[in-house]
Amino acid sequence: MTTSNGVALDKNAIEHRLITMRKSIERLESAGRLSVACLDRDPATGAAVERMLAILDNLAFAINRHVAWVVLGQAPSTSAASFGAAREAGLVDERLATALAPEEGPHNVLVQLHLDSEPEAIEAIVSDAMSGYREYARQVAEWAGLRS
Repeated sequence: MTTSNGVALDKNAIEHRLITMRKSIERLESAGRLSVACLDRDPATGAAVERMLAILDNLAFAINRHVAWVVLGQAPSTSAASFGAAREAGLVDERLATALAPEEGPHNVLVQLHLDSEPEAIEAIVSDAMSGYREYARQVAEWAGLRS
């Protein structure tokens, strides 16, 4: 796909980012249950989870920004804005775009904020993020005509 602005869709870059996303989700799943006791016993787990969520957000931002530039001729400057552009470009549906750009901030930031103040919320935040990014990878692969 090449657009009127002369930019071609880079399916290889999208596919490689989706592979990294899927591996990151698998790593998050391998952390197991993120109970308060687990997070207290091993503080590095919380930091690792936060980092994996940041990686997922960065990968989605890169994909969204590329697709928005190719399809819409615009390059969103923030991750949150990129999900709106991804929806507008037809890359993801509105429900998913909203779920992956929570009003309170990206999932990794939510984890950071809750680690000390409300660690019992971490498991739900991570579960929602994994579910959302899993669906994101599926929708993007389908949109780009890649295997999922």
